Amino acid sequence: MAGRSRAAELRAFVGGIRAWMVQLPVDAALLMTPAVWAPGQFLQLAAFTGLALLFITGGDRYRARLHLSVLDEVPTLIGRLLMAAATVAIVVALSDPDPNDVVQFLTSAAVATGLVVGGRVATTAVVAWSRRRRLTAHRTVLVGGGALAAELASKLHEHPRYGLSVVGYVDDGDDGVARSMVPHLGTVADLDRVVRIHDADVLLVTDGEFAEVDVHDAVRTEHAVACDLLVVPRLHHFHTQTGRADHIGSIPVMRIRTPNLVGPGRRIKRAFDVAVSGLALFLMAPALGLIALAVRTEGPGVIFRQPRVGMNGRVFDVLKFRSMKPVDETESATNWSIANDDRVGTVGRILRMTSLDEIPQLWNILRGDMSLVGPRPERPHFVEQFSQQYERYAHRHRVKAGLTGLAQVSGLRGDTSIADRARYDNFYIENWTLWLDVKIILRTVSEVLFARGR
Repeated sequence: MAGRSRAAELRAFVGGIRAWMVQLPVDAALLMTPAVWAPGQFLQLAAFTGLALLFITGGDRYRARLHLSVLDEVPTLIGRLLMAAATVAIVVALSDPDPNDVVQFLTSAAVATGLVVGGRVATTAVVAWSRRRRLTAHRTVLVGGGALAAELASKLHEHPRYGLSVVGYVDDGDDGVARSMVPHLGTVADLDRVVRIHDADVLLVTDGEFAEVDVHDAVRTEHAVACDLLVVPRLHHFHTQTGRADHIGSIPVMRIRTPNLVGPGRRIKRAFDVAVSGLALFLMAPALGLIALAVRTEGPGVIFRQPRVGMNGRVFDVLKFRSMKPVDETESATNWSIANDDRVGTVGRILRMTSLDEIPQLWNILRGDMSLVGPRPERPHFVEQFSQQYERYAHRHRVKAGLTGLAQVSGLRGDTSIADRARYDNFYIENWTLWLDVKIILRTVSEVLFARGR
């Protein structure tokens, strides 16, 4: 008991040893070590170090595996270091015609890679020691109280090497098997409150009496969404073939990616939106004038404004070139647009087919109402209707609306399935990366060039 007390006091003092506190600084130092005897390569090695750490972490907070094993990590670690080295080597080769510079850099990178692998042996040992001494013990809430949850609670209590300390479980059933191991803290709907009260930072979804849709909503609430999310696959006796797989004993565990809704990535996305939309408006100014003149020949009014629902339910006016004869505000707000509406003139049909009618939304993007990529905004009347009819439709509004989106480049434009659109939009949000935005933009350009519009 005295030993545990000292460990608890030390853990409280240091705030818990985390893998990123040990491994990333050591990795960075070892990656830069060749600069000691090759100071002329300092800039190349600095670039290599930055890229290597980015690739190792995936641009997110570094999380160590539950089952610590250097041998398990080495293949992925070396692969990412080689990718970083190759990237820098290509830049060096393009900027310096002397092939010896590339050879010297690659030699230094190879040495650094060897040092990092050796360093991981030491830092993994430190993390393992910290876990065994319970200095690293992430407070964990089990979602589910079935037999599997009880088994996991037992294993985690007996084996602190996994770095998880179970504080209890939530389940909609009253008599979970896990009750014999850890306390029942409430229902799935209470998860956010439980996380806040117990200062938990890990959620482990197992088996129990709950609906999957309720768990999905619960883990995305205010406090729960900040936790690491681990899930035991339903058919956990089968081997899980994925780079995110881990295990507790013989039970496979998947680490689920948390939607990247805030942070540096989002700020980069906003900067990209401003740069691209501002430059596009400037370069396309003459074309915008010609389009405006063409639209004016088919009737009064050039710009069409319509209320749409954006991020967090905020309503804003979306801008478009008018492509059909004006209608009254009620009809505009509540009538579903169809492809062959007889009020669409020749100019309007061309604008719709090429998506040129959407160009004024670059101003919406510049103002911050929208983003280049995101779920397409819809009118308030239909948002209210669809939110009641389609599961998780309202979850589309967790991010800014987009000029284009994954649903649109996947063929879901115009009069297509709203349920499918909602699924694609939420998939985009859950799996967002800057590279996914780039892919969607490139696919959108292809759609426009080949006139596969409405």
